[in-house]
Parts: sequence; C-alpha cells; structure tokens
Amino acid sequence: MQALYREDGTAPLDVPAARRALDELLARRELGCVWLAVAAQDPPCARPAGLERTVGYVVLTLGFSLEWHGRDAFIDELYVAPERRGCGIGRALLAVAEGEARRAGVRALHLEVEPGNRRARAVYERAGYADNGRRLATKRL
Repeated sequence: MQALYREDGTAPLDVPAARRALDELLARRELGCVWLAVAAQDPPCARPAGLERTVGYVVLTLGFSLEWHGRDAFIDELYVAPERRGCGIGRALLAVAEGEARRAGVRALHLEVEPGNRRARAVYERAGYADNGRRLATKRL
C-alpha cells in the first residue's frame, strides 16, 4: 500500500488506520476480499530457495446499488510492482477479482484510475471497463 500511495501521489498513508481497515476486511468476508500476487525472489541466490515476495495485490470491496439493480463492487486497490508490469499480473489480478465478484452475484464492478495513468487505463479498457463520464466525489465521515 505504501508503494501504491507513493506512486499515485495519494495522501500519505496512515499505516495504523490502514492496518485496522485491512484487518476488518480480512475478518469479515461479506465486505470483500484481498489477493496477493507472489513471485520467487530475484535473483535466486539472494534469499533461501522457495522464499516468495509480493509483487502485486488487488482489493475487491462489496456494496449494493439501486442503479445497478443489486450487488455492486469496487476494485478498491490494484497494484503491481513497477519491475513486474507488462507481465500480465494486473490482468490476472483483475480476472481473479472479477471471478469472485461474479460468484458473489455482483451486477456491476467499478474502479477508479488516475486520468494521467495511461498504462493502467489501457489495461482496464482491454478488460472491458469503460469511462462512465462521471466524477467520483468523496466526503470523509
């Protein structure tokens, strides 16, 4: 999460608050799911054999929408380490989240992407996501 927030220029990550939110999400399956993409460490001699490291993750959160006639969901976060981009990890993470959304009866899957992030926008467009012409507005409670 820290790498994602740094790269996107999102507000500084409040680590304790993020940890509490992640713990709650992991404890309550009805809220959504998290998947990690792991790969063997590079180079192999740098670490003991079999040790893995996270190279990406996706977070799916579940909601409900009258507009979409039932359950909807949000790709809340998707991140792939810069050195692993272009290898299909982002597409694979999206596919896993979409599969789980379908199993959960989700009728619409949403995500948010920075307007200037052309590479991510291209990945999302190839996966079937379309700009709906709306702007996401947020009010912290």
